[in-house]
Amino acid sequence: MRVSPVALRRAASACAAVVAAVLAAACAAPQATSVGELPFEQAVAQATDGLATQVQKGPAFLAKLAKRSVVVDPMLDATTGQQTAATTLLETRVSERLTTKFDLFELLPFQSTNLSKAQYLLTGTMTRVAGDGTAKKRALQIHLALTDLKTGAVAAQASALALDEGLDHTPLAYYRDSPVLVKDNVIEGYARTSATPPGQRGDTFYLERIAEATLIHEATTLYNQERYVEALGRYRSALAMPTGEQLRVVNGIYLASAKLGRTAEAEQAFGRVVALGIAYNELGVKFLFNPGSTQFWSDPKVSGAYPMWLRQIARESTGARVCMNIVGHTSRTGSEPANDALSLQRANFIRERLAAEAQSLAAKTKTSGMGFRQNIVGSGTDNAVDALDRRVEFRIVPCT
Repeated sequence: MRVSPVALRRAASACAAVVAAVLAAACAAPQATSVGELPFEQAVAQATDGLATQVQKGPAFLAKLAKRSVVVDPMLDATTGQQTAATTLLETRVSERLTTKFDLFELLPFQSTNLSKAQYLLTGTMTRVAGDGTAKKRALQIHLALTDLKTGAVAAQASALALDEGLDHTPLAYYRDSPVLVKDNVIEGYARTSATPPGQRGDTFYLERIAEATLIHEATTLYNQERYVEALGRYRSALAMPTGEQLRVVNGIYLASAKLGRTAEAEQAFGRVVALGIAYNELGVKFLFNPGSTQFWSDPKVSGAYPMWLRQIARESTGARVCMNIVGHTSRTGSEPANDALSLQRANFIRERLAAEAQSLAAKTKTSGMGFRQNIVGSGTDNAVDALDRRVEFRIVPCT
């Protein structure tokens, strides 16, 4: 039987397609995702094992016996952008399991010198799953990702649902002391990368700033250790880098300068914080009030900087010629109608203070009160854990 050249070419093409499909299926390891909520330790173990298994199941001809070196960009609460005691525990448990259960991995310190040595970047987030408003604690969505540092492609990604039981969500010192919600395009890019399916590229905006992230990590660690002079030096070094003007950096300069009593430098840095918030179209500031009142918190150690904050918010918004919606928020304590009224009263109070600094802002600002309907944390603890729930937001809107 004679076979025509055309038929031979078609058969060869079909075989090649089958081979390509088999290889693609082997190379693209599926994401590991849990079904149902698990106790925290079990959820972390499941997500970590899923991550490691994807790397180990690569095609035999692509596998290497050498260890995979990994650097870890500190894990975050994706809802707030903060590092907390709980995210620190998550990072510790994932790191321990990767290095003790799997011989394939070695962890290197998150330092700029190790970025060229490491094969993978490990990121991880916790995200509060939207609740129904009841007293039942919400679950936590855990996302982990290993991203190839050379290509920027996510090599493995795994997720799990954890029960929020017995976890400490207190922010670390840097975030606890921060006057603003430290969440910008970099943090959102980090969170997107942690949830990106294998084979797809991680967030470019975030990955292009990894070198700066190592310095920010060093500076923040020093700040948390109360080594403010050294922290300020690291934040300044990060700011001097090509893409170093980030919210975490200028906020760090403000915090360290304030701790060192360098008031002029602190005010200048806070002005840059406000300017970046305006550029991002939203700035959430943690103004704390006396309970049930529109008066600032009585302790000057807490509220002493507020006049300066208002001065810089007025100056930067006037200079940028923007219009703003000033939105008041409260924690969950108390009734909904009472909190709606109180949050609006506080927003009006802030508007009056800004207009006293710059009269033109009276016509360029509107107010609203959201009560506790837009809580970020929603714990109802009325302490450092849910301080972000008691914020005043400045949302940039078109001038009409």
